[in-house]
Amino acid sequence: MTAPLQGIRVLDLSRLLPGPFCTQYLADLGADVIKVEDSKAEDYTRSLSPEMFAAINRNKRGIQIPLRTPEGVAQLKALVRTADVLVEQFRPGVMDAWGIGYRSLKAENPSLVYCAITGYGQDGPYRDKAGHDMNYRGYAGELEQTGVAGGPPATGNFQVADIAGGSLNACIGILAAVIRAQNTGEGGLVDISMTDGTFALQVAAISRYNATGSVAPRGNDMLSGGLPNYALYECADGKYLAMGGLEPKFWMGLCTALERPDLLKKPIGIGNSEVRDELQAIFRTRSRDEWVAQLEAADCCVGPVLSLSESLEDPHLRARGMIVEHEGRRFLANPIRISGWEFSVSRPAPALGEHNDEILGQ
Repeated sequence: MTAPLQGIRVLDLSRLLPGPFCTQYLADLGADVIKVEDSKAEDYTRSLSPEMFAAINRNKRGIQIPLRTPEGVAQLKALVRTADVLVEQFRPGVMDAWGIGYRSLKAENPSLVYCAITGYGQDGPYRDKAGHDMNYRGYAGELEQTGVAGGPPATGNFQVADIAGGSLNACIGILAAVIRAQNTGEGGLVDISMTDGTFALQVAAISRYNATGSVAPRGNDMLSGGLPNYALYECADGKYLAMGGLEPKFWMGLCTALERPDLLKKPIGIGNSEVRDELQAIFRTRSRDEWVAQLEAADCCVGPVLSLSESLEDPHLRARGMIVEHEGRRFLANPIRISGWEFSVSRPAPALGEHNDEILGQ
């Protein structure tokens, strides 16, 4: 089976989560990803979270070179001449100060795709600001909308800006630029701002804003908890059901399965507390799993809110091959499926400088 990105070489100078998660996807899809760490500053995730480091740096090779010295600059430029892509995650201007910025590396390899992932982008008044995921989400207006009605903003345990705003947009930009480079010989700078990426995700919010001139209060928009037929409900055991009966046929199916056809005659617009209160009272009479079993045949978009430990044992996710064991570790598989290729973890995350001789010796 031929890996989709076989033959593509990526130099990964990024650290922490956004860049390494992006290059993890590229490595999973068959690219030769070389993790390049500076001799004075290795990837902080090695010490902050060794398990995360192992997860997002699988399928990569690794070298360590003195990026801030003439020797290191020469080594990186030699590697750039063999590469298709370079990914970095420093603040704007850092790579230029080291003599290995975009213009300098483009001179070595005109077809190079140079991807810079930053919090705020390569220009604009915030370009030099420090930040992390919650800062970018805050500027983008997304964090203010996240959480339950009447409560404070909630960050959650999924890094919206880092991954959805940064990593995945970087993957898309890189692949688009690589296709252009293959067709024209022209590389380019892929400028990924995690704030921009998060801002661009807000399709539902901007649609409401355009229609009404305002954004719904937290937890009260159509898809954030405002509708009683698209909401979370607590069960007798303290666990929750996710009810997504947005279309009329699903809402009718639920009411029929609950033997409550009278609910179909009541309004279910945003903020209708009567129907929500009645549904909450009903769902508190049984456990989550009892409700899931009862409503299974109704096909009404009601399902369990699982814990991660439960998801790891879920029969559907296991049947889809989404949990992979490798050298005593449990990994989440790459979710992209392409005919003629099957995802695997072929190598663990590299030790610091593990492949120096193998790569620099070439």
